[in-house]
Amino acid sequence: MKYSSDVEAAEAMKVAYEKIRSEIGNVIIGQDEVVKRLLTAIFCQGHCLLVGVPGLAKTLLIQTIASSLDLNFNRIQFTPDLMPSDILGSETLDQNRNFKFIKGPVFANIILADEINRTPPKTQSALLEAMQEYSVTIAGVKHSLDRPFFVLATQNPIEQEGTYPLPEAQLDRFMFMIQLDYPSYAEEVNIVKNTTNDVRYQVQKVVSAEEIMDFQHLVRRVPVTDHVIEYAVKLVHKTRPAAGLAAKETSDYLEWGAGPRASQALILAAKCNALLSGKYSPDIEDVKAVALPVLRHRIIRNFKAEAEGISVDEIIGRLV
Repeated sequence: MKYSSDVEAAEAMKVAYEKIRSEIGNVIIGQDEVVKRLLTAIFCQGHCLLVGVPGLAKTLLIQTIASSLDLNFNRIQFTPDLMPSDILGSETLDQNRNFKFIKGPVFANIILADEINRTPPKTQSALLEAMQEYSVTIAGVKHSLDRPFFVLATQNPIEQEGTYPLPEAQLDRFMFMIQLDYPSYAEEVNIVKNTTNDVRYQVQKVVSAEEIMDFQHLVRRVPVTDHVIEYAVKLVHKTRPAAGLAAKETSDYLEWGAGPRASQALILAAKCNALLSGKYSPDIEDVKAVALPVLRHRIIRNFKAEAEGISVDEIIGRLV
């Protein structure tokens, strides 16, 4: 650790975060909250799922973040004919007729899994071990992935024809589900101005892999009071219809609630949110700030909620 104290490291993390945001802001207009959540996931060693209609710069956003971090970056375009070996790699015979492992694109620090719901479950599940264990197994041999390692996946919510929705077990492995909305009128005017000229901004690298891992360890060392942990766990329990702490909205509108991973993600994300806000310990407001991206893909609405047009975000808003 190159910092003399955790306070110094926390201040360095805040400075690095502002620099990264500044670099990204030279390419991506608006989407400040989305950028903050993506960087929060990276500093918490988590994976992200970005959901938005085409043309909202999901891919460009992830590429720009990767450019501002001194990390290896690979993009995988998911298609219906993609095989697990296309992602993980495969064993091939070399010129001496010996088997040699050729690494796939998953062997990088940041993986952009573009349109992850376009590929069959067999290929989707090939990412599971990588996301959870930070390794892949080929022909019975375990290959470790470089650290840090993040999967940032995108998904188009409009076209569901011929797609393969991610199963709940895989969704649960994403720390955040981030929804991208259309830009405001003023933002879209600036987007058109900046993207229809001949000027291309070169994103500068701000943070190294070693610094990111230092910040990841720092986030885990942030102290949390018991009442904040209890609030996070109680919030997750309120989403479970069969739990004793279930809220009325839960009984009325939810079929399944969030699991223990949601409680862990809430506290980790709250710790990071506090650091990025210049605080040294999270409070209940930090938990509330990250509740939507942590919970929205971990709870399942029932038929009544769908019939009445009650969205997942609305239900979470009532529970917080």
